[in-house]
Amino acid sequence: LCTDIIHQHPIVDFAAIGATSGIDFHKFCYSVSRLDGGVFLNFGSAVIGPEVFLKALSIARNLGYPTFNITTANFDLVDLGDYRTRIGYDDPHYYYRPRKNIVNRPTSRGGKGWHFCGDHRLTIPSLYRRLIDRLPESCSVEK
Repeated sequence: LCTDIIHQHPIVDFAAIGATSGIDFHKFCYSVSRLDGGVFLNFGSAVIGPEVFLKALSIARNLGYPTFNITTANFDLVDLGDYRTRIGYDDPHYYYRPRKNIVNRPTSRGGKGWHFCGDHRLTIPSLYRRLIDRLPESCSVEK
């Protein structure tokens, strides 16, 4: 949405950007349609990422794909407190898209949504270590 550095270049090809963006979204929708029993992680995208994910998930569900047993997680610096408690329109966190579109809405009919508050320099390596530590010995990933 005109936020990439190339969008300001005088010879940018918006037709090509639009076409490839459509292809990317189609591929993303396909991936999301197979998410049942899977995990979706959002790292620091506060607006466009959560919106695109929710649209893709809505498309998958409207087409009849079973995408209700999913785990979602949002990783960000914003502290949401008790992010599972319902909040009203008067609370600014109500309008925080990752809370609604990553943690709460996708898992409202099954699955579980999580919010992890912290610096990505710490949370991403910590997540990686925890995943690697849980792999069976037969996997050839270096620890």
